[in-house]
Amino acid sequence: MDTVPLHPVPPGRGSASNQASRYVEWDRTPADDGWTDEPPERRRTLVSPDAARAVITRNQSPDVPFECSINPYRGCEHGCAYCFARPTHAWLGLSPGLDFETRLSAKYGAADRLITELRHPGYRCSVIALGVNTDAYQPVERSLRITRGVLEVLESSHHPVIIITKGALIERDIDLLAAMAHENLVQVMVSLTTLNAPLARALEPRAASPVRRLEIIKTLSGAGVPVGALIAPVIPGLTDHELESLVASAADAGARNAGYSTLRLPLEVAPLFQAWLEAHQPDRAQRVMSLVRQLRGGRENDARFGHRMRGQGPIADLYRQRFALALKRHNMAPRSLDLDTGRFRPPQQPGDQLTLL
Repeated sequence: MDTVPLHPVPPGRGSASNQASRYVEWDRTPADDGWTDEPPERRRTLVSPDAARAVITRNQSPDVPFECSINPYRGCEHGCAYCFARPTHAWLGLSPGLDFETRLSAKYGAADRLITELRHPGYRCSVIALGVNTDAYQPVERSLRITRGVLEVLESSHHPVIIITKGALIERDIDLLAAMAHENLVQVMVSLTTLNAPLARALEPRAASPVRRLEIIKTLSGAGVPVGALIAPVIPGLTDHELESLVASAADAGARNAGYSTLRLPLEVAPLFQAWLEAHQPDRAQRVMSLVRQLRGGRENDARFGHRMRGQGPIADLYRQRFALALKRHNMAPRSLDLDTGRFRPPQQPGDQLTLL
């Protein structure tokens, strides 16, 4: 459903729309009250407890290189206009628009629940991806420290983990990451979208700047933490010309490998992103959406496995060739998950004691 925002995008946010969840029986209707000079509303971030019973999520998607993931938060303050996770907020009866950025849920007991799940007799160790759906190092993590708690459990139990982030706060946890790296238990992928700072500011309003993300790669690499770059999303007609320069910059900063994915616009993300284009890139909006449809078989989105991450057709083939050549030019490896699962030991609960026989 197309939505026309009443006011400009609120400061520091990525969406101007707060359209209702597709599961509710009501909706908001824009109305013109004549106050065209009214400033945009400043939206505070509200955090509520997440009552999920399990912290480890399992998937069977052939498009991702992991079976298990942990998302300490629902919703994401980074506010990326293109975020494929926005529709998940509709399941909570909230808007994939501004609510996704401002009404978050936090798994306060994540570390304790993780201990219970890792201690289950039937648990079998496989690489856990941390912060895939929403960023584990978004701004609220600075005070809540839920991701830190999860990482402490994984480090103490020698459990392998891959982290995907665009948040500079990950540098806080270098002590844990460096210890895990020594045992081949961690890999970090820093998400890079563009090197154009003004564009990044509008596209990903509360994420780290492009220069800061390259500094993250350099810092982690210098600490001995295996770090790569995830060029994502490649946005046709907007950021795709930067593919080679993004790979080059990541390599210069110390990234060992890289991966990429093209723009995905599932469900509510399509009208939200189109509204963002009209507001921030009006001269390119039609061309960008035309190229998106060419990548997606004439549609705005293609959810099929094997197609949703990279697209199809001549443009997708060109991206693939360009990316492969960029990796070769900079002696970088494709993204992989070669971490050690054999070191895992179930964590001890507080009060557990070793019995000497």
